Amino acid sequence: MRAYQIAVAGTGYVGIITGTCMAHVGHQVTCVDVDAQKVASMNAGIAPIYEDGLQALMQENLAAGRLTCTTDAQAAYRNADVIFICVGTPEKPDGSADLTYIATVARQVAESVEKDCVIVVKSTVPVGTNDKVEQFIRDFLARDVRVEVASNPEFLAQGSAVHDMLHAARIIIGTACDWARETLADIYAPFGIPTVFMGRESAEMTKYAANNFLALKLSFINEIANLCELIGADISEVTRGMSFDDRIGARFLNAGVGYGGSCFPKDTKALALLAKQCGYDLKTVNAAIDVNKAQKLRLFDKACERVISFHGLKTAVLGATFKPETDDLREAPAMETIEKLLAHGAEIIVYDPVGLDNLKKIYGDKLAYAGSPEDALKGAALAFVFTEWPQIRALAPETFKKQMRTAIVYDGRNLYDPAAMAQAGVKYESIGRG
Repeated sequence: MRAYQIAVAGTGYVGIITGTCMAHVGHQVTCVDVDAQKVASMNAGIAPIYEDGLQALMQENLAAGRLTCTTDAQAAYRNADVIFICVGTPEKPDGSADLTYIATVARQVAESVEKDCVIVVKSTVPVGTNDKVEQFIRDFLARDVRVEVASNPEFLAQGSAVHDMLHAARIIIGTACDWARETLADIYAPFGIPTVFMGRESAEMTKYAANNFLALKLSFINEIANLCELIGADISEVTRGMSFDDRIGARFLNAGVGYGGSCFPKDTKALALLAKQCGYDLKTVNAAIDVNKAQKLRLFDKACERVISFHGLKTAVLGATFKPETDDLREAPAMETIEKLLAHGAEIIVYDPVGLDNLKKIYGDKLAYAGSPEDALKGAALAFVFTEWPQIRALAPETFKKQMRTAIVYDGRNLYDPAAMAQAGVKYESIGRG
C-alpha cells in the first residue's frame, strides 16, 4: 500500500471520522468544510462532535502531519487521488433526501481536479444517485482527466464510530470500474477488513436495507414488549430466551422508547418513499415507522394515566441524547416527551452528561439543567429516564426515594430492577415488564 492523497468533503459525523481514520492508517488527508471557525478549531485539535476516542486520534494525526483541515476546496481537490464525499443529505418534508450539498461538492470537484481521480460517495443517498453524480461531474469537468465514482456507504454507530471505522464487520464498495476497485482496495488494505464489491445500486441499497432491518428489529421487539405488559409477561425474560437462537441473536432486542438519531428515522422514511415511487408498498418498513412514532411517547402516555395535570409539576428528565456516548439529539425520544411536557406546563429539569449544550441551543431558559442526575431529581414529582448513560444506570433505587418529592419513575430503558424499586418505595413503570 502507498500513502494516498485523500480529500474529504464535509466534516460532520461521517466526514471527520473517515478523515481521521484514513490519516491514522497512513494516508495524507485534507478535510474540507465551509465553516472557517470550525476548520480553525479542528486544526487546533478540537473535535467538532463528541465521539469516544476521536479527539485524541485527531490530535495524534495533526501532530504527525497526516491530517489537516481547510476551507479551500479547490486546493484540496486539485491533486487528490481520491475524494470522499461525506456531506449531509438532510430529510425533506416529504421524506426524500436533499442532495443540494452533494451537488455543490460535485460541481466543485469537477471544476478543481487536475489529475485522474476516484470520487467516493459515503453520504447516504437514494439508489441511483452515484450514477447521477458521475454524470454531473463529467458534464462539468474543467480539464481532460478521468473520474470514476464509487459508492462506499458508511456503517458507523454513534458512540462507537472510531472503533467501527477501524474494525468494521465489512467494507461495501459499489463500482463496475476495475481501476476504482483496485484503488479503493489498496486504500482500505491497512484496515484489514473484509471488502465486498458490488454494483453501485446494490451498494446504495445495502445501506438502506441494513439500517431498515435493524429498525424493523427494534420496532418488532417494542411491539412484543407492549403486548407483554398486557398479558403479564416480562420482555427481559422473553428476549433472553430469544437471544440463544443464533438466527436471531441478542443485539437490537432491547425494548424501550424507540430509535432515534440521524440514520434510522431518515433511512426508513427514505426507503419507504423510494418503494412508493416505484409503485410498491413496503408494508414492513411502514409499520416500523408507525410503531416507532408511537413508542417515543410511550412513557408520556403512561404518565397521563396517573397524572391529571402536569402544570407546574417539577419533572426530571434523565438523558436527552438518543443513545449514550454521543451528544446527538436528532430524533431523540426524550425530545418528543420534552415538547409534550412543555405544552402541558411542566417545569422540566434535564440531566445529560454531554448533551446539555446542544439542548440549550434549542430550548434556552425554557428548561432547567442539572450537573448530576441527583441534582435533577431533587424535589421532582416525576422522573423520566430516556438514555442509558452509566451515570443514570448507576442510580440506586433509594436515591429516587430520597431525592424526589414523590418518587414516581418512568423508565424508557429498563435500567432498574422493578422489585428493588418497589422495595425502596418507588412507583416504577418500565417497558414490557408488567
